[in-house]
Amino acid sequence: MPTPLTDPSLIDRFAAITGEANALTDPSAIEPHLIELRGLYKGESPLVLRPANTDEVAAILKLAHETGTAVVPQGGNTGLVGGQSPRPQMGEVVVLLNRLNRIRSLDPMGQTMVAEAGVILKQAQQAASEAGLLFPLSLGSEGSCQIGGNLSSNAGGTAVLAYGNTRQLCLGLEVVLPDGQIWNGLRALKKDNTGYDLRDLFIGAEGTLGIITAAVLKLFAAPRGQETIYAGVDSPQTALELFRLAQDVCGPSLTGFELIPRIGIEFTTRHIDGVRDPLSDPHPWYALIDISSSQSQEAARAMLETLFVEADGKGLILDAAAAETGAQRQAFWHLRESMSPAQRPEGGSIKHDISVPVARVPEFLGRADRAVIDAMPGARIVAFGHMGDGNIHYNISQPVGADKAAFLARWKEMNEIVHAIVLELDGSISAEHGIGQLKREELAAIRSPVEMGMMTRIKQAFDPRGIMNPGKVIAR
Repeated sequence: MPTPLTDPSLIDRFAAITGEANALTDPSAIEPHLIELRGLYKGESPLVLRPANTDEVAAILKLAHETGTAVVPQGGNTGLVGGQSPRPQMGEVVVLLNRLNRIRSLDPMGQTMVAEAGVILKQAQQAASEAGLLFPLSLGSEGSCQIGGNLSSNAGGTAVLAYGNTRQLCLGLEVVLPDGQIWNGLRALKKDNTGYDLRDLFIGAEGTLGIITAAVLKLFAAPRGQETIYAGVDSPQTALELFRLAQDVCGPSLTGFELIPRIGIEFTTRHIDGVRDPLSDPHPWYALIDISSSQSQEAARAMLETLFVEADGKGLILDAAAAETGAQRQAFWHLRESMSPAQRPEGGSIKHDISVPVARVPEFLGRADRAVIDAMPGARIVAFGHMGDGNIHYNISQPVGADKAAFLARWKEMNEIVHAIVLELDGSISAEHGIGQLKREELAAIRSPVEMGMMTRIKQAFDPRGIMNPGKVIAR
């Protein structure tokens, strides 16, 4: 077990690594790094360190290993499962990666970028764009989340349908191991069949095996034409049929397909400034569709028109609007990305980040809605997300007039109801947010002893002293 950091002389030794200006001990300076985005977890820490480079990260972990001091890596603090939060009364050191914020290199010919862990996702996107390329990872928090956190949580986002999640967008890593050794695996190779794939152990490990300090990111040719469609549909089943048709018409040019409920539009237009419903009449559900052509704008428009004609002929679309300008396209996506913050003014919200096979999304929504309403009459279900890859953010807003604390006290009960249906449909209780603290016990309950045993042995092999982000993902 790690030893809580209480010795002033040891605090001074850690502080000397980064310099006092980058070693935070004042409670008011530490406070923002103790609370996660939704306020579910509030931890404690005697020290927050801001290393400037990989060598300083290595020195911190070497000292932590020698002294048995627990370390919690933190990026943009946008995680939603408490993976980046220190625990109360455990004396854990928080290590911020925001000063490791250089793009070390960008290779237009090889279509790769080497970015440090503290590079903000939006900055990586912009750097790729300036080189005439595309880094397709796109999240609602892209203006503040960091590459290291994206990798550590294996973030998904809105473009997984076409480009894969963060794991598929990474070719190599630089990682500081729990004993302070540096593994330089920054290989920009699409084929490297030399033994175990160590890279994949650290992606999605949530900082429990080491600290990612840099990565080789995979870039793509920028689309030459884009079209975005916002369509009203009568049900998730119809949305699924529209998705299948869009796949047939667009093939690999279909780069996004999001499902949005009417209640989500109502919340968003009510609470987010500048957001409006693109359609004149309300509809039960909506599909937000992105088409990206590698050929031309004309080719993208031709696919859009074909999709419209065939969908209308099959009676799949009630009404639709196509973005006519880049600003209108951004407005469509801003509406979708505002869905989460728009729920906060409506009171408590119990969140689920689940995935099921794409063909079973309508079945999941129907069964989950009935079960939740039976257990909590008046609950307002805001289910939206990435229809194209089966990832639905199944959120439950409190009934109108309900007591927020009493509602949130039923979080575990609602999780059990929803997750039981997910598992019956061969799905996952965490599609893109990770496990962290929030789902650690549930993970142990649903995974087989063989799986949990393998994960525990991997953790033991890499981190025998148990200092790396303890209490996250697995109990140790």
